[in-house]
Amino acid sequence: MSRWSFAASIPVVVLALAVWLTAAWLCHANWKRSGRRKVTAWLELLRLVLITLLGFSLLRPEFVRQIQRTEFPEIIVLSDVSGSMNTRDIVVSGDAATNVITRYQWLAEKRQAKFWAPLEKTAKVTVEDFAAPPAGTNATTVKSEIGTDLSLALDTVLKREKNLKAVLLLTDGDWNLGKSPVGIATRYREQQIPIFSVAVGREAPLPDVVLESVSAPSYGLFGEQISIPFKVRNHLPREVKTVISLFDSKLEETKKEIVIPALGELQEAIVWSPRAVGERSLALRLPIEADEGLLENNEQTFRIAVRLETLKVLVIDSLPRWEYRFLRNALERDPGVEMNCLLLHPGMTPGSGRQYLPSFPGSKEMISRYDVIFLGDVGVGEGELTEKEAELIKGLVEQQSSGLVFLPGNRGRQLTFLNSPLQELIPVQLDRSKPEGIGLQNESALQLSTVGKRHLLTRFDADEYRNDEIWRQLPGFYWSAAVEKSRPGSEVLAVHASQRNSWGRMPLLVTRPFGSGKVLFMGTDSAWRWRRGVEDKYHYRFWSQVVRWMAHQRHLSEKQGIRLSYTPETPQAGDTVFLQTTVLDAAGFPIEEGTVAGRVSAPTGRGERLEFTPLSGGWGVFKASFSPQEGGKYTVRVSSEKHGRNLETEILVTQPVREKQGQPVNAEILREMAGITEGASGAVDSLDQIVQRISLLPEAKPIEKRIRLWSEPWWGGAILFLLAVYWAGRKLAGMV
Repeated sequence: MSRWSFAASIPVVVLALAVWLTAAWLCHANWKRSGRRKVTAWLELLRLVLITLLGFSLLRPEFVRQIQRTEFPEIIVLSDVSGSMNTRDIVVSGDAATNVITRYQWLAEKRQAKFWAPLEKTAKVTVEDFAAPPAGTNATTVKSEIGTDLSLALDTVLKREKNLKAVLLLTDGDWNLGKSPVGIATRYREQQIPIFSVAVGREAPLPDVVLESVSAPSYGLFGEQISIPFKVRNHLPREVKTVISLFDSKLEETKKEIVIPALGELQEAIVWSPRAVGERSLALRLPIEADEGLLENNEQTFRIAVRLETLKVLVIDSLPRWEYRFLRNALERDPGVEMNCLLLHPGMTPGSGRQYLPSFPGSKEMISRYDVIFLGDVGVGEGELTEKEAELIKGLVEQQSSGLVFLPGNRGRQLTFLNSPLQELIPVQLDRSKPEGIGLQNESALQLSTVGKRHLLTRFDADEYRNDEIWRQLPGFYWSAAVEKSRPGSEVLAVHASQRNSWGRMPLLVTRPFGSGKVLFMGTDSAWRWRRGVEDKYHYRFWSQVVRWMAHQRHLSEKQGIRLSYTPETPQAGDTVFLQTTVLDAAGFPIEEGTVAGRVSAPTGRGERLEFTPLSGGWGVFKASFSPQEGGKYTVRVSSEKHGRNLETEILVTQPVREKQGQPVNAEILREMAGITEGASGAVDSLDQIVQRISLLPEAKPIEKRIRLWSEPWWGGAILFLLAVYWAGRKLAGMV
């Protein structure tokens, strides 16, 4: 059946007809006035045709064809088989404590019973799976992004099926890839195809405690305290006090008491001290609570490399004060540290003796060997550091990922750094009016900040509360540097317990990143007093942690004459990984010419060339970046053929887990799609009712095809062509 349809009312049509009759009368009058010329008759006739076509277009005509359906209507049943369907939260008949099955098991039982049988009387029923994970994947070897694209599944059905009556979705609604399914639901509405859905699972989270993530570093140093951050989520309606444990094989390495708020989450870190060198496979475990619904998500395994590195430290000071003496002893006795000292006495020759340097290592190749530099009560001036040496220290931190520790004294010489290249590195704003610092009659102490209570540098005990108590009991100090406030981008770990100013409590233990390195400011020179009653227990441990924390980035990957660091250390698929390599020539000098080539290979074998660009400054530093798109081990190769340097390392990229078990169903999106398309949505116990509603759907209406003539390009083109012919005809006929 065919017909014309106009988007205009009857009065408008009558008005249009009157206008057309008037135009026809005027065309006839013009022809008579011209002496009834033949050419004029043709031009007036063409003008009348153009007026007719334009008027017809303004009425927005549509040619409508109705095509009767002769084929059997189709109903598509889409079954979700994604990873989240393995959540066990559907209670079947019987004892609710024991008869709980997974969403996938419930779906399999219903399919085996052929729940769609009543629909086959009036339509052709097709049952399809969607969001199936690729074959052969598991949680530890994910190679590509796995998730549920609900919009794609519905769009594929809509494009493929030509006689679609309805769609029934059996899913938990956990769409985590692609566009919002609301958009495709709108297209279903336009074609009058209803979407019905059954939310397979619980709308409330399953009572459970989940160890969601563990973010371990790629390596740790032997003798170092390694911080392993983790995240725990509690779906129980009560507070959970438990103990999280770290295991190496079946042996418990360490544990930590934690308190997880009811229906909340906890982000914490457990501290581990490795007792052996090598590649280690560790497991972080939570004990199972009696009322947990899932038992398989309380543990996560990971690998970490434990290395034996010798860190090189340079201590520079002026007077051999007590802090200098005990710090020197602590570093000298540390088996993982190679220490050198430089005592610069104004008006005297530098100090000499075992492990003392006769002068400052005044070249890039000499200073670049140091991982950490301590600057005591020394400054820039005659008999001390020069501007050039200060510039070398700045470049070492900025471009070589080294660490710098400021340890001021009552000489106030560090104020001279404010007019030197080192001014940018100081994490605090010093009070210039008090160069000799602040002396006290009574002992005062360092008070940890909120950040400091959880920071690795201030960790003397794995338990946060016991650690805070240790800091409260540490012997205090009688002198400190005069500090106004911390600088932007700094982290305040500890403040003066008694001194305040207009900015608040005076910050005394402050860290700050600079370039690719780290800076620490220690505003008192009395950490050596922590030895009272416990000898070197806390003093040695503190400075050992400082050195290893600062040197960590420099030793991610290195070989003779070449070093590679990368950020972030534990990247995820989709992150941008920034690479920095330092290359030395055969004589140990940073290279100034030549190219550095690189290549990264994905777990699937796909390779990518890396473009390393040199940084200015003459430190032999080159930078590059790449963006991994899949999880697994990436192999990075860096080489400088001209200087015979090459290095190969592996970077473990984790794939974000989109398909999470234990999450509640997203029934809201399913109800919204059903509402848009005039379908229905329900829970698992309403499957039979929804099937009944689908079976009662009326026969599909005839397919209606509309040709909107007024918006067709060829229609407008034809009118323009006739206008051009009319204009040319008038010119040829000599009419103006």
